[in-house]
Amino acid sequence: MASSTLSFIVFIHILVIASLTAAASAASSFYENFDITWGDGRAKILNSGHHLTLSLDKTSGSGFQSKNQYLFGKIDMQIKLVSGNSAGTVTAYYLSSQGPTHDEIDFEFLGNVTGQPYTLHTNVFTQGKGGREQQFRLWFDPTTKFHTYSILWSPQRIIFSVDSTPIREFKYLESMGVPFPKNQAMRIYSSLWDADDWATQGGRIKTDWSKAPFTTSYRNFNANACVLFNGRSSCHESGSTSTWMNQQLGTTSQQKLRWVKRNFMIYNYCTDTQRFPQGFPKECKFTS
Repeated sequence: MASSTLSFIVFIHILVIASLTAAASAASSFYENFDITWGDGRAKILNSGHHLTLSLDKTSGSGFQSKNQYLFGKIDMQIKLVSGNSAGTVTAYYLSSQGPTHDEIDFEFLGNVTGQPYTLHTNVFTQGKGGREQQFRLWFDPTTKFHTYSILWSPQRIIFSVDSTPIREFKYLESMGVPFPKNQAMRIYSSLWDADDWATQGGRIKTDWSKAPFTTSYRNFNANACVLFNGRSSCHESGSTSTWMNQQLGTTSQQKLRWVKRNFMIYNYCTDTQRFPQGFPKECKFTS
């Protein structure tokens, strides 16, 4: 009898674990979290919802957006970019609200000819105004395997990270009157599109359509975030909200950030004297 009871308990335990695993899988499913918004079949959700691809041909690109709106959070996505000759193509992955005074937090990946590095473009918009561009070369080939691109957005700061290495920090400097995206909920968006008029070497290199269709792949989405529902923000999707809500860059992370800036940053609006002849924006004294 004791053996039967023990077997029953083990069986129940297995069922609980299985149900939790299924719930976790559902939570990370692209079916569960995203809508394909354009592309006429060029965007596809595969592998029972755990893999998504966007494609671009001469007729059209494609894109998707999150079902949820978020007001602060830690957003992670693994992305494998267009391989080979990707010149002229842009893969955009970003958070954005809507309207003429929208807020936005951008990753954009500007393609290049075979063997030449992608440009990783970042920007922050507040109340419809951007102009806070920083650009980087990556220290790996982003087309051969998946890498994790993360946005941590808290009431105090925005941290852009690649494979857990911070590449940029934008702080809320309230006392200086620096605008910061803190009041508008944002959705996650991604798209693959043709921008050969400007994307590669200022538009000098055009898209080679003989290499189409071009494809970007996504997997392992995770949002530890506050979700806007019926006008209210709920932050108990994960038990570790406080981890990202109060996160700052520690000593090791600051060293990594300086390493990235020193070796891989190729443009920083805070050093562009031609663009700001009358002086840099106020946040440039403090923005990494």
